[in-house]
Amino acid sequence: MVFFKLVAPYEAVDTFRLNFLNLKAMNVQIQSVKFDASSKLVEFIEKKLAKLDRFAENATGADVVLKLDKDDEHGNKIAVVTLRVPGGDIRVEEQARTFEEAIDNSLDVLKRQIERRKDK
Repeated sequence: MVFFKLVAPYEAVDTFRLNFLNLKAMNVQIQSVKFDASSKLVEFIEKKLAKLDRFAENATGADVVLKLDKDDEHGNKIAVVTLRVPGGDIRVEEQARTFEEAIDNSLDVLKRQIERRKDK
């Protein structure tokens, strides 16, 4: 972390401090049920959720639950993504043949829901 020494009026320092604090990363918790998620999958999820910051600037965190299902017709991988935002959480559950596909689909739905909330 880099610290800057500013020689400026108090209001400018406060504005800088507020802007600096808003640059923090979103807290992401990933849980896999009855299996161990690979580090590659975890990195994929974190990378995708980091891009979601552009759409949901006020998001405080995200929870991702990965599950295996017995239904193989629609795909047996389930991803449940819960985005914590002020005013109520947004929860999306998607089922696909791979976890990567389920995460991609979940994030597409999340983006649409965020846009819908902004329009209200």
